[in-house]
Amino acid sequence: MDNKLILKLNKSFEEAAYKQNGVEYWLARDLQILLEYEEWRNFLKLSKRLLYFVKMQVKIQPIILLTSTK
Repeated sequence: MDNKLILKLNKSFEEAAYKQNGVEYWLARDLQILLEYEEWRNFLKLSKRLLYFVKMQVKIQPIILLTSTK
């Protein structure tokens, strides 16, 4: 992947982040746009797979994954 593209994406993700009580998080609807998914249902499939992957990989430091409906 091109370094310029990586830097651009990193900046976009950092700008989309929210912080509350020292915790950084992103809203799924914002990520959908950043990752250029036009339809929510397609992005939802991806997010469910990622959620499963993260749950299986995290052993040392717990991560809180919140789900919401809009």
